[in-house]
Amino acid sequence: MTSDNIKIPKRIAQTVLNSLKGGVVPRIGLPYIAVGRKNEIKALLHDVEIIMEGGAACRFIVGRYGSGKSFLIQMIRNYVMDKGFVVADADLSPERRLQGTHGQGLATYRELIKNLSVKTKPEGGALTLILDKWISGVQSQTAIKTGLDFENPNFKNSVDRQIQEVISSISELVHGFEFAKLLTTYYHAYLEGDDMLKAKVLRWFRGEYNTKKEVKEELGINILITDDDWYEYLKIFAMFFSQAGYTGMIIFIDELVNIYKIPNAITRQYNYEKMLTMYNDTLQGKAKYLGIIMGATPQTVEDKRRGIFSYEALRSRLSEGKFSRPGARDLLAPIIRLEALSAEEMLVLCEKLSTMHSGLYGYDNKLSDSDLEVFIKTEFSRIGADTNITPREVIRDFIELSDLMYQNPSLTLQNLLLSDNFSFAKSEAVSDNIETADFSEFEV
Repeated sequence: MTSDNIKIPKRIAQTVLNSLKGGVVPRIGLPYIAVGRKNEIKALLHDVEIIMEGGAACRFIVGRYGSGKSFLIQMIRNYVMDKGFVVADADLSPERRLQGTHGQGLATYRELIKNLSVKTKPEGGALTLILDKWISGVQSQTAIKTGLDFENPNFKNSVDRQIQEVISSISELVHGFEFAKLLTTYYHAYLEGDDMLKAKVLRWFRGEYNTKKEVKEELGINILITDDDWYEYLKIFAMFFSQAGYTGMIIFIDELVNIYKIPNAITRQYNYEKMLTMYNDTLQGKAKYLGIIMGATPQTVEDKRRGIFSYEALRSRLSEGKFSRPGARDLLAPIIRLEALSAEEMLVLCEKLSTMHSGLYGYDNKLSDSDLEVFIKTEFSRIGADTNITPREVIRDFIELSDLMYQNPSLTLQNLLLSDNFSFAKSEAVSDNIETADFSEFEV
């Protein structure tokens, strides 16, 4: 079997294997197991370059459950954080939507702000860090520019002027004036060590105020973030982050299926209308330094009765052209449809996982290339595998086999594949499905 000379830290290997066995995508260690998706990643990184230059982009990543949507999203998330982006992610649910009559849209905004992450704080909760770093940066720039030290009586006024220059472009946006005013309030609270006032500003930024009266009394402004306008504040944040020294902002919204599942047709349409606004803004230049990536299943998109394509304005914008087809998708289109990983790519992935597993538990890896080929052929031989098999299923099976073989050294891969549980699966298999995979270079 091909050996991997890269030593993987046990902490990372443990996290990766446990996450994958549990059917979820690990937050760390993805480069060690990345296989395929080269063209999809290249297309998304082109968007990243546009955003870095002050543009905006909106993409939909579409694939079945277990096809690798979340994996691809996590790969891009980690990459853009390394490039200096602020990222935020949220999974939609019955309580979190793009629009709602009971605060579901605002709940999505709150989740995104809670999950704000940067390279030095990748697990969320980075808003305070970002604001304090911004203030520190402005102070340093002012000191260099003016030659004044922090104790000079004129220094504070010079910093005030510098801050006004930084946030002047924000003031021109919808709700930007109030946003800029709150940034100034936060700066003064920072200077004076007023943690209570800082906490109030942060509470407003997180969308946690419920009444204008309360906001007026505590912060002196007459506006608060609501279900209807939360997305406008994400555009402001993206502009602010770019002014604060970050590359831009990219938000990831997964599980659009929860919009598809909304029983009320009018409520679904309102959500699709919000989605249309977000998409149009990125195309028309109404958003800057902002990327939006959403994850959905094919049915969520294509069902013309209740899916995204039931909303004609979105269907006309997102539908594939007549020349795109499986194997030759237009990856510059708004929707990136994930093709199934090939048997060859799954073989490479299993090799990586096998090396990681043996390294974590400290045993000599006895699985040969032939063993792995037999496993992949068995998985791809099941009825419906040509259309229904997903990386998630194959990965979970392989890690379970690896765990069992490690705990029971007398067992072999062949023993397990011929066991009663696996025999039942094999008895329902057909041989012609595997013929779609090219194993001509292997001898099994």
